[in-house]
Parts: sequence; C-alpha cells; structure tokens
Amino acid sequence: MRYVIFVRANAETEAAIAPDPDPEVLAEMATYHEELARAGVLLDGTGLHPSRSGWRVHYGGDGVRVVDGPFAEAKELIAGWTLIQVRNRAEAMEWSRRFPNPMGRGREAVVEVRQLFEMDEFSPGPDIDRMLAIDTAGHGRGQSGKDTLP
Repeated sequence: MRYVIFVRANAETEAAIAPDPDPEVLAEMATYHEELARAGVLLDGTGLHPSRSGWRVHYGGDGVRVVDGPFAEAKELIAGWTLIQVRNRAEAMEWSRRFPNPMGRGREAVVEVRQLFEMDEFSPGPDIDRMLAIDTAGHGRGQSGKDTLP
C-alpha cells in the first residue's frame, strides 16, 4: 500500500523565494527520511516551489484553459510530500505520527495523509493493462520508463 504524506502550504511557504528551512526542521526531516529509508518504506519526498511558479489546467464545456499561479488560498495548496509504501493503514498512520512539524516545533502546520490507488483495485480490462504496461513508477507489472509527449 502506498501513501502520500502531504505538507500543506501556508502563507510562509507561499512567500518563500528560495528553500531556506530552519536548520532544526531540516535536521529533523533528514533524520525522519533516513529512518523511512532504513525501514525500506521511503519511495520519494520533496518540497514544491510556491504556487506563483505553477499553473492550473481547467477543463470545461468551453474547452481547456491554463491559469497561472499564484493561487489565493494557501491552505488548499501542497508545499511538499513524502511517498511511502507500507503493509497497511496502521503502519502508515504510525509513520505519519512521527512526521516532524514541517514549520518548526510549536508552530501551526497541517500534514495530510492519503492512500494512492493501486492498479489492482480497478476492474481488469484492456485499458488497465495499458496503464500497467506504462507504469513509470515500477509499482505495477509493467516496464519502467519515461513518458514523452508525441
């Protein structure tokens, strides 16, 4: 089972010009991620640039439109994530409880944990087989590789 631990953005992460975390937070994050790696459950983890450097693609009856950031509601944004693969929900819960406060001790922060869908949760069919064949993360029965646009 794969779970993603999202670090929710806030006004500070959205205002950041360059990643310059508190040295104590950075040390705690490094230790935590080393523990995940030693346990064999760490798949990925990183921070994100503020929303001003991103965009959203909106789909509707009038087609597709692209809207550049920044986005107003920082509390609805993601500042970073850690992706883990564990045996069950309880193990994911335990690891998430140990996640260091990403804003620093005693400060307000929100970390959200969500389970990823696995391809075997979907009804079998030719399109699922196609998805498995292009699984770039190596979590299915398909070959690893890089997607490229035509």
